[in-house]
Amino acid sequence: MFKKENKGFTIIEVLIVLAIAGLIMLIVFLAVPALQRNSRNTQRKNDVATYLSAVNEYITNNNGKMPTTAANVVTINDLANTGFYTEPTTAPATGARTTAITVDTFELVTAAKCDTTTIGNTIGASGRSYAIRFAVENSSGAAVPQCQEG
Repeated sequence: MFKKENKGFTIIEVLIVLAIAGLIMLIVFLAVPALQRNSRNTQRKNDVATYLSAVNEYITNNNGKMPTTAANVVTINDLANTGFYTEPTTAPATGARTTAITVDTFELVTAAKCDTTTIGNTIGASGRSYAIRFAVENSSGAAVPQCQEG
């Protein structure tokens, strides 16, 4: 007698392959949002560094004068007008900033330095000091305040 040879895959083999493919897809779908968020946060930090460089150039080109407004807060109007960043609210003239800042908003606060006790806030300082307040996203998409001095 001849044995009939079965060709193909068993149900168990197909289910195992589908389970492995499902796990791979799950890992990819969990990793992609984190990668995108990290990319956006890196871009925000690069924008802040670029803006700090521009402020330093402004100070150099204007004989040491700081960019100022009545409230000691310089907002990023050009970037706000493009829709990438929103313009923040005004600040008290002391240079202290304790209001919340949202993602995709940053502000230059003159006569201020970063508060070492509360991350993202500024405190009053000498007239030649300045800091930029901005926010990055955490894993849930909420704003995490940051501060960087120039």
